[in-house]
Amino acid sequence: METYLIKGLQLVISLALLIIIHEGGHFLFAKLFKVRVTKFYLFFDPWFSLFKWKPKNSETEYGIGWLPFGGYVQIAGMVDESQDAKSLDHPVEPWEFRAKPAWQRLFIMIGGVMMNFLLALFIYSMIMFTWGESYVSVPDLKNGMKFNEQAHSMGFQDGDILLRTDATIFNKYDSDMLRAIADAQTVTVSRNGVETDIAIPEEFGLLDMGKESTPFVSIMIPAVIDSVLPETPAAVAGLQSGDRFTAFNGKPVNSYQDFAGYVAALRAKSDSITAQEKVDALRNITLVVERAGRQDTLTTQLDKDFKLGFYPAQGYEPVHVSYGFWESFPAGAAYGVNVLKGYIEDLKYVFTKEGVSNLGGFGTIGSLFPEAWDWYLFWKMTAFLSIILAFMNILPIPALDGGHVLFLLYEIIARRKPSDRFMERAQMIGMFLLLALMLWANFNDILRSFF
Repeated sequence: METYLIKGLQLVISLALLIIIHEGGHFLFAKLFKVRVTKFYLFFDPWFSLFKWKPKNSETEYGIGWLPFGGYVQIAGMVDESQDAKSLDHPVEPWEFRAKPAWQRLFIMIGGVMMNFLLALFIYSMIMFTWGESYVSVPDLKNGMKFNEQAHSMGFQDGDILLRTDATIFNKYDSDMLRAIADAQTVTVSRNGVETDIAIPEEFGLLDMGKESTPFVSIMIPAVIDSVLPETPAAVAGLQSGDRFTAFNGKPVNSYQDFAGYVAALRAKSDSITAQEKVDALRNITLVVERAGRQDTLTTQLDKDFKLGFYPAQGYEPVHVSYGFWESFPAGAAYGVNVLKGYIEDLKYVFTKEGVSNLGGFGTIGSLFPEAWDWYLFWKMTAFLSIILAFMNILPIPALDGGHVLFLLYEIIARRKPSDRFMERAQMIGMFLLLALMLWANFNDILRSFF
């Protein structure tokens, strides 16, 4: 229960910050161009609000609504989710949105998107300044990589080192590497010091990589003990730092992933057993361990959580780059732009059958936050959500900022404004589509929680 509360709290704080910044962008440009803003609300407030306050001599009411699906600023003389065209049945006033030239209205509409994108770049920059950047260098993975059955069927072998595709050279082990593989025609690997080309099926995509329970490719971690935890089965059995596992219950162990896979299989098998004595028997294991060139066979029993009690040796050194204050801004901007490019590239999968079924709502977003509070992960996730919010809002869909921008561009080019009635109908259609998409995404979350 505590885990869900921590995740939920992080989600609420993150979304509240992003909504305030987004609506603040509209508010800032409206004030800059002397347009009256009558309301500034975090969350929606149909029928009633949780809190509202109007400063003395201010034209703006500030408040918090009870429906946490976003927020809004109510701009005088504009048809949006907060008011309809009937509210405009009076002569145009100089302080209204509709009285301003198209270029000013355009800046008011893109103000939220601009602020969200700039916020993301600023957060990424401060992450670079505070924590620096750490990554795994692919050329340094001398132990090679571990591949799942799907990758094996294509021709990859455990121990291969990814070098390049027909379009990209691999430098960092990250999500961009997976995208490059999914988009490639051929991937070149180093196998026992010899370069080998592997053909990637034409129909293969990034979504196909996620169908397997094990990663398509992971770093080959040697089955070597880095340190033993005290008062654990590993300590009782006499295991030591530097020991290498070569067999588990008679099955060969070539990597830590092999060891972890065998343990996971035992744990899964125990879930279907009701008799405690049979579960205890399942926890009894036989290991073959190599130490100083000699092999020893020993038996021990995993603890009640099916853990042996040791940390594996990594087998590689991550590359860490530190940035000064001013250096962090170009580094953060470059990182943010790359995140945006990756997100845009991945959007093509949303319009597939698998993509639609995998859409998620607040539950899915909340699950992306860590179980324990971690400022680094919190800010990184907030920056990512800020980029998503910026991009999704600029899409040319009525009811989103991008829909208003589309109609403003039409006005600038055609030199005529769409009618207020047309804008009202377009707003209603857009709201209906967005509500349907939100309901579907959250319905998927509910289904996943029960099945």
